[in-house]
Amino acid sequence: MSIRIVVMGPSGSGKSTVGRALAEALAARFVDGDDLHPLTSVDKMAAGIPLEDEDRMPWLRVVGETLRAHERIVVACSALRRRYRDAIRAEAPEAFFAELVVDRAVLAERMRSRVDHFMPASLLDSQVAALEPLEEDERGVRVEATQEPAREVDAITAAVLRRGPSEG
Repeated sequence: MSIRIVVMGPSGSGKSTVGRALAEALAARFVDGDDLHPLTSVDKMAAGIPLEDEDRMPWLRVVGETLRAHERIVVACSALRRRYRDAIRAEAPEAFFAELVVDRAVLAERMRSRVDHFMPASLLDSQVAALEPLEEDERGVRVEATQEPAREVDAITAAVLRRGPSEG
């Protein structure tokens, strides 16, 4: 059974934490999309400069290629805009998106309390402004992400099972 899941949301939503736990629960590989960014993009974000689409599109193709290359994989990736998810789906059409829904105030607190992460809290507003929630015609689920990660994993797993495994 192929499982290709993108855990998405703005910085601070818990993508990496939930993604790792989800991958473990599904006996799947976990890849943090941050690790797929070229160094120039990481440097840009670390300097407090939001990425432009010309920075993101090659990265999103790599995210999609990474999904396609593995039968059982969970990738943590912001995928904030519909066109970004479309770029991922162009490479991995069967991708299932799990959007972590978190209030801006909670995101800000989480970002302020993080250590050793390149994304500064100053970029939160640009992330929140860019967010286009999953739409009805997109294969995925929106999950309230202020509960215990295990509950979030359970909700995502149940949604994946309801939708059925991907054909790929």
